[in-house]
Amino acid sequence: MAKRKIIQIDEEKCDGCGQCVPGCAEGALKVVAGKARLVSEAYCDGLGACLGECPQGAISMVEREAAEFDEAAVQRHLAKASAARPPIPILEPLFQGCPSSRMPRFQTAPGTAPEAPAAATAPTAQLRNWPVQLHLVPVRAPYFNQARLLLAADCVPFAFPDFHRQMLRDRVLLIACPKLDNVAAYRPKLEQIFTQNALQSVEIAYMEVPCCGGLVRLVQETLEASGIDLPVTLIQVGIRGEILNRQPVRWSAGPLVT
Repeated sequence: MAKRKIIQIDEEKCDGCGQCVPGCAEGALKVVAGKARLVSEAYCDGLGACLGECPQGAISMVEREAAEFDEAAVQRHLAKASAARPPIPILEPLFQGCPSSRMPRFQTAPGTAPEAPAAATAPTAQLRNWPVQLHLVPVRAPYFNQARLLLAADCVPFAFPDFHRQMLRDRVLLIACPKLDNVAAYRPKLEQIFTQNALQSVEIAYMEVPCCGGLVRLVQETLEASGIDLPVTLIQVGIRGEILNRQPVRWSAGPLVT
C-alpha cells in the first residue's frame, strides 16, 4: 500500500449526528453504533469534501499508508446502496443535512384515519413516575426499586402511536435526547441510577435516525464501566411510527452479547 491522504475520524469528538454522510459523494462514510465510520479506504478519494460537514470537528485529513482510491469500486458500492434503499415518500425538496433534521411530510391515505375512540374505550395513561427527563429525575427514588426502566429518546412517544400501551405499561420512564442534551453529563448520573437502585431491566427506545444511536451507546458504555449486569432490550422506531427492530442484549464489563 502506498502512502496517501485519507480522512481520519476522532471517535471522542464524533457525536454520530450523520451530517458527514451525505457530504461524501463516494458513500465512504456511514454511522455505525452512534459513530461515523469509514466504510472502506478504497472509497475515500482523499479530497476532504466531508471535512466542513462535521460540526464537532471530528474529521481530519492525514497522510498514511492506505489502499488506493478505487473509482470503479465506488460506482459498484453506490449502485448497490441505491438498489437496496427502499423508496421513501418525500414531499419536500431533497434534504442534504443531518438525517434527524429532514423535513418529510406524511399523509394518511383517504379513509384510513382511525375514528375517535368511544369514551368507554379511551386509552389510559400508563405513566408511573415524575419527573421523566433524565436531567431532572433524582438518582434515588422509590419507583426505581425493582423497576423495569424504559429510557426513551424524546421523539419516540410522538412517533410511536401506541407508546403508552405497548411500551410504557409497567415501566418507569426516563427521556433524553442524545443530539441536543448534554450526554456527557448523563453518563455519571445514569451510572448512579444503575448502581444505587435494584433495577430489573432496561429498555432503550430510540429513533432510526443516526444520531439517536448515541442513546444506545450511552447505556452500553455506562453499564460496561460500572460492571452492572442487566438485561437490555433495544427498540428501534421508524419515523413513520413502526417498530423496526426489537433486540435483547446483555452488557456488562465486556463485549456486546446477543
